[in-house]
Amino acid sequence: MATHYDEKVEEYDPSLTEDISDDHKQVIPEEEVSHPEHFEEHQFTWRSAIVGSLLGCVIAASNTYLGLKIGWTFGASLFGAIFSFAILKPLSRALPPRWGGGYFGPKENCSAQSAATTAGGLSAGFVAGIPAMYKLGLMTTPEQDAGTLVVWTMCAAFYGLFFAVPLRQHFVVNQDLVFPTPRATANTIMSLHNSVDGEGQAMAKAKWMGIWFAISFFWVLIAYWVPFFDTIHILWWIGHDANYPAMMNADAGWSWSFTWDMPFFGAGLMTPGSTVWAFFIGELIPFGIAGPILVSKGFLIKAYGFTPKGPTAQSFFLWPGIALMVFASFTEVLVRYKSLWNGVKQAGVEMKKIYRKVFRKSSPDASEDIVADDQYNTDELVPMTWWMGGTLLSSIMTCAVMGKLFGMAVYQTILAIVLAFILSFVGLQAAGETDINPTGAIGKVTQLIFAPIPAGNMYQLQKNNLSAGNISASAASQAVDMVGDLKTGQLVGASPRSQFYAQLVASFFAIGISVGLFILFAKAYPCVISQNDDEKCQFGLVAVTAWKNVTLLLTGGESIPKESLILTGVCAGLGIIFPAVKFFFLPEKYHRFWPSISAVGVGFINTGPEVPIAMVIGWTAGKIWKRIRRTDYDNFMYAVAGGMIAGQGISAILKAVLTIGGVPQWSTAISCIDQDAANCP
Repeated sequence: MATHYDEKVEEYDPSLTEDISDDHKQVIPEEEVSHPEHFEEHQFTWRSAIVGSLLGCVIAASNTYLGLKIGWTFGASLFGAIFSFAILKPLSRALPPRWGGGYFGPKENCSAQSAATTAGGLSAGFVAGIPAMYKLGLMTTPEQDAGTLVVWTMCAAFYGLFFAVPLRQHFVVNQDLVFPTPRATANTIMSLHNSVDGEGQAMAKAKWMGIWFAISFFWVLIAYWVPFFDTIHILWWIGHDANYPAMMNADAGWSWSFTWDMPFFGAGLMTPGSTVWAFFIGELIPFGIAGPILVSKGFLIKAYGFTPKGPTAQSFFLWPGIALMVFASFTEVLVRYKSLWNGVKQAGVEMKKIYRKVFRKSSPDASEDIVADDQYNTDELVPMTWWMGGTLLSSIMTCAVMGKLFGMAVYQTILAIVLAFILSFVGLQAAGETDINPTGAIGKVTQLIFAPIPAGNMYQLQKNNLSAGNISASAASQAVDMVGDLKTGQLVGASPRSQFYAQLVASFFAIGISVGLFILFAKAYPCVISQNDDEKCQFGLVAVTAWKNVTLLLTGGESIPKESLILTGVCAGLGIIFPAVKFFFLPEKYHRFWPSISAVGVGFINTGPEVPIAMVIGWTAGKIWKRIRRTDYDNFMYAVAGGMIAGQGISAILKAVLTIGGVPQWSTAISCIDQDAANCP
């Protein structure tokens, strides 16, 4: 499992892949062997597509909340696999075929989880690049721009969907890369369908996921009115009773308090200690040690915010944090230079293949398919005319949308599309080998390439830079997710065409839910898009801040104070050294203990210490649980974490609706610092 800013935190446990060998192609479930009448006639069904898509929408809600908080998102594959089984398996027995009943097998289960991954995977742009455009004043309001956001999201969704098909040939068939999380998902699906015990275990996991979903949902909902369920100001009250103002200021001035942040308890359960503790240390250094010292000495003005009167701790440590994240992300990709070169080289090979097939003199056979392999019949594969036609149409639509609504020249949009295709090879090589989907690095590469491309004015230059980065990062991220699903399908024996249908259906759900959630959150919490950086915000906006300030720097709209610049240079060096040392000098068995320097950078930018505190608590609780009840931990840890994350994601939507509706928030001042309910928590 990998944790990176502006990227996915994959739900990967190495133990889940032990039963699937590298040469595994297809395992026939025990149920089909003992009951031939249960052989799956239909792998794609509307019930699997719709249920999977709805489950993906739950993850999209959670990812929007988590992404705006800290810039991390979570994959929906295991969540979709387990929950779709728990929903559809009983329904398949209880209902007659005409009402959605009938045998539910592993291949249809694979289609459902593919839909879940697709529907939940488009939130990345709306927690990073898109809000950054509003922060820079490049767009009006999300409500006014709703049509623009919808068509932009369509471009990213369908472009990623269609060119994932030819990418499958290289990464899934030819290289047969590991793809840890998709492989774990395949193993999970097969285990669910291989015996009665597997079904019982699935229902147990779904039960625990449902219990913690309910706990998280109702806890957060109650916290809307009772601040004790939101935040407890432990340091302030201890300092108050001990008459120790410094401890009171640590809470009131620097936000070191305890928050019942269920998603980050769950995130701490799933995230390696090397990332969790690196994140905490990254928060402690600027906002717990160095920042308070520098403020007391008069070098910094205050803890948070931006002011022309002088540097604050937030503004001073911002650029060093960005340097740690960006350079670490680049280095993580570049140290695997052989894989990187192979990916780029193969991109050229595949583009030549496509060119020859399109422009050859003889008429192509309609059934011919670039992604053919020995595992499937022709009618189980996606025809070349489908994905090529779809890629062409989506590219034309992208050019039209970016030109008409964003002011980008056609050649610039084409360049961004080509970069998305090439960088998808980089992302897939990394994801296939290490489970790291370097979305942030892909976007920054495109921004760097677009930095010297001229535009009519600074406004358009910044808009082009962010738009290009958004196109590449979002389309490549979607393609990486979908190719990962195709790997799961290969291992389960599911038809690529059936998965394609499921992904196509789920793409419409993804477009609607991602745009709708962004509009909802932006309306309920205006600080998400506000140009006033000094405004108090419920979200850390880590990825948003990074994208915005990198754009300003690359387009000449931002300068770095001298002292901060020196520290930024040091952090850039550390961002290169740490991943390089881990890759070249540290034995692989010790990699999980090596601190994530990128997570330290996230801590430098994050302005909410309660988040790393919650993750440390979650990680610690997980270790205690693992020591006391190892079997239960192995079986249910991901289910508990998934329930926590999904529950708060849905309750966050309801809280946003209540906020927009003007429902009074704090009905009591219990646990508040100033005993004024209006200013809680």
